[in-house]
Amino acid sequence: MSDRDPVEQPRFRPAKQEVRVQEEVHTPQTASPAYRLAFQDDEFLLRQDLRPVRFQLELLKPELLLDEAKIASTFVFYGSARIPSPEDAQARIDAATDERSRHVAERLAAKSHYYDVARELARIAAQYPVNADGWRNFVVCSGGGPSIMEAANRGAADVGAKTIGMNILLPHEQAPNRYVTPDLSFRFHYFALRKMHFTLRARALAIFPGGFGTFDEFFEVLTLIQTGKMKRIPVLLYGRDFWERVVNFEALADEGVIAHQDLELINWVETADEGWDVVDRFYADGSSDDE
Repeated sequence: MSDRDPVEQPRFRPAKQEVRVQEEVHTPQTASPAYRLAFQDDEFLLRQDLRPVRFQLELLKPELLLDEAKIASTFVFYGSARIPSPEDAQARIDAATDERSRHVAERLAAKSHYYDVARELARIAAQYPVNADGWRNFVVCSGGGPSIMEAANRGAADVGAKTIGMNILLPHEQAPNRYVTPDLSFRFHYFALRKMHFTLRARALAIFPGGFGTFDEFFEVLTLIQTGKMKRIPVLLYGRDFWERVVNFEALADEGVIAHQDLELINWVETADEGWDVVDRFYADGSSDDE
């Protein structure tokens, strides 16, 4: 018997229970796809016309599960899926088959220390205390893939903390890294909805050297903050030599296409302790309440 007041009990059976009812009548009508319950009809849900519904589902499912897991805020890590861990770096170089591939492997190996930096920063963030109501803050969140993403999830797992992975469905086969908490391992079809979930709970962002995907995610957050669509959060940028080689930030300001004060949105850091100190000072001095 339920302990709930009879007045509070629902009058209708939940859909989960309803769909278990076996059909007793088998006719040409009941065999037709048209007869299927709409939410059990994959062919219907995958129609192009249903794209807005799929958008809504990809927004709603992680939102509900993150709420149920009491994830109040996240610390998001972006970075290349190609940078090797220090222990794998030399093997990548040795596996090179020509001068060009060897040069690329050496350049990636030169960045391998960022794997350890990301892992240590995640380890620090993951130890942020749970509040009195059981809600977690600065939960480590990554794209769920290898390299820098793996390092972030691994750092949280090192201290037994829950950690989020937001994987994306791609044409080539790939899977979440093994350090993501299984119940917080999400897969998205739409990049737009995935990026929305990266930012909805984000209270700090660490960006390591990366390619198109990292650029996309990094510059979108800068744009959201610059335009006032998103309140300012600490944006940590690791690898100044790399970033200033591939992006001339000062030139953007000198050309007038951004303001010089926009460059203040970026915090240049190199170590885990430096990064966490920026985050700690940002929230300690009330910077998060300025806007």
